[in-house]
Amino acid sequence: MLGGRMMELLRQKIENEGIVLSDQVLKVDTFLNHQIDPVLMYEIGREFARLFEHDGITKIVTIESSGIAPAVMAGLALNVPVVFARKRQSLTLTDNLLTANVYSFTKKVESTIAVSNTHLSENDCVLIIDDFLANGEAAKGLGAIVKQAKAKIAGFGIVIEKSFQPGRKELIQMGYRVESLARIDSLEEGKVTFVREVQS
Repeated sequence: MLGGRMMELLRQKIENEGIVLSDQVLKVDTFLNHQIDPVLMYEIGREFARLFEHDGITKIVTIESSGIAPAVMAGLALNVPVVFARKRQSLTLTDNLLTANVYSFTKKVESTIAVSNTHLSENDCVLIIDDFLANGEAAKGLGAIVKQAKAKIAGFGIVIEKSFQPGRKELIQMGYRVESLARIDSLEEGKVTFVREVQS
């Protein structure tokens, strides 16, 4: 179930189970970022693997916690390790850190995300995966961490993109490839409206 069929399944899931909280916020905690639908995540992982199968991916990088499920499934399909950036201080993650500051528009707080530099090197070709792309703060933070390691960024794999917010445009302007499986044009009047043509 690859390509168009998978994207259609994801769109149906968003329409049937997603809750529009405002014209900026979509809640998808029944299948993506609280309760997880493993079958859907498996298909999402396979689709990301298909999209980036010829890019020589050696690592997948994501951010805790909602990016982990799709990233692990993509890692399984591509047979590569998955590294997730931590948002919180860890007793075991203290030395040789690659860090970036990320502002959350949803939570209205800035946090420092970190990855140990033992997990990324200049020889890596990285696929960055996240659950949502809106203003692009998390994505740009992950990109900054990968660049600190002097690794190559093959592109960004996004499960749900809010296309009416600037994240996608900014990443493309920075020269990155962005592959979003569902692109939302609007959340106005409590209704999810998708971008008519899903394009990379």
